[in-house]
Amino acid sequence: MSASATPQIQLIPASAEGALDAAEEAVDLLLESGRAPGEVLVITTGELHPWAAHELSFGEASYWAQHDTGDDVFYADVAALERAAVRPVVVVAVNGGSATAGVTALPSAHARAGALLIVCGDPQEINSALGTAI
Repeated sequence: MSASATPQIQLIPASAEGALDAAEEAVDLLLESGRAPGEVLVITTGELHPWAAHELSFGEASYWAQHDTGDDVFYADVAALERAAVRPVVVVAVNGGSATAGVTALPSAHARAGALLIVCGDPQEINSALGTAI
């Protein structure tokens, strides 16, 4: 990705309780529109996505091996964002967590999105975290 390429940002208004469902719907639409599953990274700021929780129950090594293979949608917690690779599409579910989780996640998620950053959450919180109105 060149330094001048800036990913498009799309906001899907959702409550913290509904952010994960909104992210799931966004992923479904991406896949239905032709995106390859390996092009999508989903980040949660609060509770882990059920897939990530399930996969982590088998250990971190196998969990991250799936990330490195890059064949499927990968779900990660905001705390693991620094370890995640750049993917064409990053979907962030601002589904709770610490008061700073969303603020911390969005710039890092934006840096990891090659073409598109989709943020599901409270518009006011998201706009203040990104420092721009979207």
